[in-house]
Amino acid sequence: MTLVPQGGSADALPTVTILLFNGAQLIDFAGPWEVFGTAGLLVHTVAEKAEPLTAVFGAKIIPDYTFENSPRTHLLLIPGGGVFQEAIKNPALIHWIQTKATEAKVVMSVCTGAFLLQAAGLLEGHTVTTTYGMIDDLSGPKTKVVYDRRFVESGNLITTAGLSSGIDGALYAVSRLLGSGIAQSVALEMEYNWDPTGNYARAALADRFLPDGLAYAKPRIKGAQAKMISTAGDRDQWETKIVVSHPETVSEVLELMRARIKANTATGGMFKPVSHIHGPPQVSVAGGGKLTWKFTDDDSQQWSGECTVEPYEQRVDRLLVTIRVARAK
Repeated sequence: MTLVPQGGSADALPTVTILLFNGAQLIDFAGPWEVFGTAGLLVHTVAEKAEPLTAVFGAKIIPDYTFENSPRTHLLLIPGGGVFQEAIKNPALIHWIQTKATEAKVVMSVCTGAFLLQAAGLLEGHTVTTTYGMIDDLSGPKTKVVYDRRFVESGNLITTAGLSSGIDGALYAVSRLLGSGIAQSVALEMEYNWDPTGNYARAALADRFLPDGLAYAKPRIKGAQAKMISTAGDRDQWETKIVVSHPETVSEVLELMRARIKANTATGGMFKPVSHIHGPPQVSVAGGGKLTWKFTDDDSQQWSGECTVEPYEQRVDRLLVTIRVARAK
């Protein structure tokens, strides 16, 4: 890696500073790093100490600089991951972010990295986003959150949704620094389908209205043992199929699903829970191993749901549960 001269120069390539810490999410910094490197930007990493760090999944990485000697930067990248384990509790790290943010033309967070910017007091007066399920935790009297964007630009801040969204945010940052043509060229070289005006956003998908862990693509229903068969859809409709081994009868599973659907409020946020359904869903037993329900989301949109329970043809001791939700037309 070509390291950045401490003094820099007026005609030097834009520099990118990537903050690293134990528990950092690999794709949060590696994805944007690939973008910035492909664009020809000078990329360097910084951590509190010049020691090997352990990112998620056991990946080891050695920073180029420390907080004490980090060069000036054009773009400051703050990844997410295990920010609540150590990073957000580290006053030196938060102070360094505050200091570097004053010199950077662009400050960008990926996923839960936004919470480090929040701790540094950098989100007030801005519109922001973060990873699915935690967006509500960023909201405040002077901070507006959005759910339907992979990245959001607000002033000199770019905040992105989770994980791979950092690639989109990084490409947008390149377009700001070097022009849209360069960003398009980088995306093609990376064989990445970049659509800066696209409407895909994880937090806007219709499975957010499914009960329990189904809202996070996990076969987790309180009181049940299940395995995921399929889960797919878009912003307007979703279908999930799970195979249940416990409870063991159609009537028991129907009653369990009725209770879990009725209790579901589509709550977002880990620290500041916010319900995205107005009132409890109206659940009806339709007969023939079927439930139906209706609900209204927090945008006053009407939705309907259907849950069917039937024998699973591949295992006589299992039941197939299909859950569907759809926005009213």
